[in-house]
Amino acid sequence: MTATIIEQNKSPLKRIDVDTVTVDIIENALRNIRVEMDAVLFRTAMSPGIREQGDCFPMVANRDGKMIVGQFGSFIHGFMEAYEEQIEEGDIILTNDPYMCNAAVSHLPDWIVLVPIFKDRRHIAWSAMFGHMSDNGGMVPGSIPIKATNIFQEGIRIPPIKLYKKGVLQSDLLELILHNVRTSQWNRFDLNALVAACNTAAKRCVELAERFGDDVFYSTMEIMLERNHAAMKQIIEMIVPEQPRTFEDYICDDGVGMGPYKIKCTLWREGCKAIFDFDGTDPQANSSINFYLSEEMFKMFFGAFTINLFDPHILFNDGFYDLVEVRIPQGSLLKPNYPAALSGRTHALGRIFDVMGGLLGQSAPEALNAAGFSDSPHLFYSGYDDKGKWFQLFQIGFGGIPGRPAGDGPDGHSLWPGFTNVPNEFIEAYFPLRIEQYAPISDSGGAGLHRGGNGLSVAYRFLCDGTIAIHDDRWLTYPWGVNGGEPGQRSSKHLVRADGTEQWLPSKCDGIDVKQGDLLYFNTWGGGGWGDPYKRDAELVRQDVERGLVSAAGAGRYGVVISRDNRVDTEATDKLRSALQADRGEPPLFNFGGTIEEIKSRCLDETHLPAPQSPGFI
Repeated sequence: MTATIIEQNKSPLKRIDVDTVTVDIIENALRNIRVEMDAVLFRTAMSPGIREQGDCFPMVANRDGKMIVGQFGSFIHGFMEAYEEQIEEGDIILTNDPYMCNAAVSHLPDWIVLVPIFKDRRHIAWSAMFGHMSDNGGMVPGSIPIKATNIFQEGIRIPPIKLYKKGVLQSDLLELILHNVRTSQWNRFDLNALVAACNTAAKRCVELAERFGDDVFYSTMEIMLERNHAAMKQIIEMIVPEQPRTFEDYICDDGVGMGPYKIKCTLWREGCKAIFDFDGTDPQANSSINFYLSEEMFKMFFGAFTINLFDPHILFNDGFYDLVEVRIPQGSLLKPNYPAALSGRTHALGRIFDVMGGLLGQSAPEALNAAGFSDSPHLFYSGYDDKGKWFQLFQIGFGGIPGRPAGDGPDGHSLWPGFTNVPNEFIEAYFPLRIEQYAPISDSGGAGLHRGGNGLSVAYRFLCDGTIAIHDDRWLTYPWGVNGGEPGQRSSKHLVRADGTEQWLPSKCDGIDVKQGDLLYFNTWGGGGWGDPYKRDAELVRQDVERGLVSAAGAGRYGVVISRDNRVDTEATDKLRSALQADRGEPPLFNFGGTIEEIKSRCLDETHLPAPQSPGFI
């Protein structure tokens, strides 16, 4: 069954011709609506994750639920197929349960608000936005329990419900939900902010329809979808081969000692349709690293990735979805069986972008990105401060962006382009923490003609006793290099106790007690390098050394010799590069840093942690 929209005005919207100037005006107005949604949210939300980092995703969709503008699409389509109730003017829908909305969201901390937009009692569009809540209840503060074995341990499950019915807030439902989370005040403000942003978009859409007419507004949305369809059709025919290409990458571990977990995908084209087949991906995990990846969400990932890679000026929307077919095996890591735990899905979500890059680049190596979109590192810190008041920090960290055909990867940058870091001054003002270091890790980016971005080392001094949790990956496998580029450095987490003792922490752990004065070094991975490092301009290497992004010794990875007076020794550099090139031979297309078996065999010596055991699938 699907949701039914109740309209008092039964007259259908008509497809009509719209001149180019009007289309451009409405398109830019819709783009501005998306920007205004973000502005409303950031000015009214309370949690640092949304207000400061921007962990939220807005969209405006046509009446069929196809995204017209936004950061990501696919929210409404899956919801509409799963929701069986009638929807009326003034209703506002809330949900967070992936299993009850066809993975319109993919883990419980993401709360999604959907608003049907009516004008003159006729449904004309949708607005929607989801944000990552600081807490959702469950086993651990922050609601991403590593050891969870089912979704019931991950907090409150909100089925698709009407938070507002015909414009009236269902306050009893809201209070029930907020009673089950640790940060009820933050969640209340953040949820109100999501609603306000969606209502703002609804108001602006009605204003546009009033200005230009309902049929012009409707037809322009269709034209925008068709423009995207035509552009993506050309891109798919250009970059997707008819002969199958296969690529695989790994989630390092599951947080409970098993791993790595393989994500495998085969890509080919039939006519103008791109087909992605994830057959060969490992079965679902017993812990929370599963990623319920709906086919619609993957199409959205593919569109966002290719448009940003080939032509960022193309308006990204859902118009191209019929050009892509996605096959994901049931019971796999990417489509687990209910009630599998899902909260730690971020690792697989980030790795999907590396897999897409590896697939799409094989036919056009000159356009191939290295790896480095690999994860979205999380730190949680909670407890009671000196005044007995509960505090709870959720922060997203940044790694190195991969080297690219266009140039070096940015150092310490977010996987998601709209995210920003929480200012250190904000953290120190509101939490019992002191940031003693915030710096790129020299040499952590993979060497290449275009250097991989360096990871970040953030040193957190804990000023109160509390508990921390860490969620990260790429501690075992390397962010791979391409076209002769070298892999990036792996992540590590190092805890120095106030008494001087030291402890290397796993990349996935929770329930770690810390004391006042303890110091955590939270080190993220670097991006892989792109192209032959021995062809990089030696002067650029010298400048990187001067800026602290590459060490003097690390310049040797580029075959560059820096003299004591900080100059390039040209003669010594030419001699060294010739010798290194002869010793290396022809570089491979991909440099993974070795096979999985080789990487695991040297794991303890290089990471201070034992290698995970191979998963015992049934």
